[in-house]
Amino acid sequence: MAQKLSHLKPNHLWKYFEEISRIPRCSRHEEGVIAYLEDLAKTTGNVLRKDDVGNIVIEVPATPGHENARTIVLQGHMDMVCEKNSDTDFDFSKDPIDVLIDGDWVTANGTTLGADNGIGMAAGLAAMEDKSLVHGPLELLFTTDEETGLNGAMALESNFLKGRILLNLDSEEEGSFSIGCAGGGGTQISLPIVRKQISSGVTYQVTFKGLSGGHSGMDINTGRGNANQLLARILHALPVGFKLISIDGGSKHNAISREAVAIVKLVKDEADAFKRSVTERFEQIRFEYKAVEKNTALIIEITDDTRAPMDDANKKKFLSLLVAMPHGVMHMSQEIAGLVETSTNMAIVKTLDDNITIFSSTRSSIATALEAIRDKIRSCADLCGGVFEKHEGYPAWTPNLESPLLTTMKNVYREQAGKEAGVMALHAGLECGIIGERFPGMDMISFGPDLHNPHSPDERVHIASVERFWNLLVATLKELA
Repeated sequence: MAQKLSHLKPNHLWKYFEEISRIPRCSRHEEGVIAYLEDLAKTTGNVLRKDDVGNIVIEVPATPGHENARTIVLQGHMDMVCEKNSDTDFDFSKDPIDVLIDGDWVTANGTTLGADNGIGMAAGLAAMEDKSLVHGPLELLFTTDEETGLNGAMALESNFLKGRILLNLDSEEEGSFSIGCAGGGGTQISLPIVRKQISSGVTYQVTFKGLSGGHSGMDINTGRGNANQLLARILHALPVGFKLISIDGGSKHNAISREAVAIVKLVKDEADAFKRSVTERFEQIRFEYKAVEKNTALIIEITDDTRAPMDDANKKKFLSLLVAMPHGVMHMSQEIAGLVETSTNMAIVKTLDDNITIFSSTRSSIATALEAIRDKIRSCADLCGGVFEKHEGYPAWTPNLESPLLTTMKNVYREQAGKEAGVMALHAGLECGIIGERFPGMDMISFGPDLHNPHSPDERVHIASVERFWNLLVATLKELA
């Protein structure tokens, strides 16, 4: 396969990124990229360690003369969020990502790009290959299943790493150093369905699409619409009678839902009034979100779904639950200006034959605030007779402004860029919180190039910022050697 990115700099970083992009690596399906790393370590003669869940460490010897320097861990995750536009014909289980150059950016054709965190992986592998670099001993740590709940990092054993300085290469804003992140945890509500077959009527599919979506941590403060909740708002308490068969929307716990689909059944003489009422409510929502959602669309079309509808009491209970569920920013930080403290994302709604499940992902930098929102979701479940399940969470990463690594990197960045680096905490979950808990005394910073719209088909990475990110990594390794 011809390389599309081979002329970009640094060449070896983009080479590895393009090779990684050809390997299917959706979360929990990282077998191909694990095999790739194993072959690469064998070819280059580097020691590789793998644990029971597939996490990998590749040991890279120090530059001659720097063997006594402290070991540095370069860390990223193997998996990617696999999202595509509904009109894109693509199979993430076998098709290579179709990378494209769009002006100053690298993006993909109708799918997520996987720069989150393929660029971080590629940077680590480029550091392994580049014999011109000056560095002490390196450990390249590549974790599995980050995107569905940081599960690879959660499985790390305390003896898996030797280094106690870690550069996490999984940030998305050039010139900013992340030194803290939110903790989080998921919840699920299951609501039983009571179905009642009716003998007549026409079945319609109502599709709400065209929303921006995005990362449920990094983008939750933008006010973007959630298709699951907005479609429920449209259908809730409509003045026109209809029978509800299903609602489905969202596919990833850490992505804001971009599309949702409802299947309804109508008697023939209700169809026109139903379409008018739904369209009117859609236009109201489109006006409400016009500043942040430019491409919303509503499609109503006949379908051949033969499932029996829910009874009216079940329908009312379900739609009321979706409307009442918390979603979005709950609290802003009182200590760090502009930082979201607590949020929750109603990520996935799925209708099965006998029940409906609603999965939410909640984040907070304060453990008690996180639990308070999860208790709100539990209360919603209790009020509608649903079954509530709370999934295991992950810890926050507490900022350390006295970090020696932070001082070093701020100095290096100042020398390179001629300005001060930003220092921030993220509302997104990073593996650093778990790694810091597993490996006490680990000094950590997360940084990366400019990456926009991760977890959506609009994902793109800025070409020039990747080169500057690489140069910062190279200079930092030299300084630490």
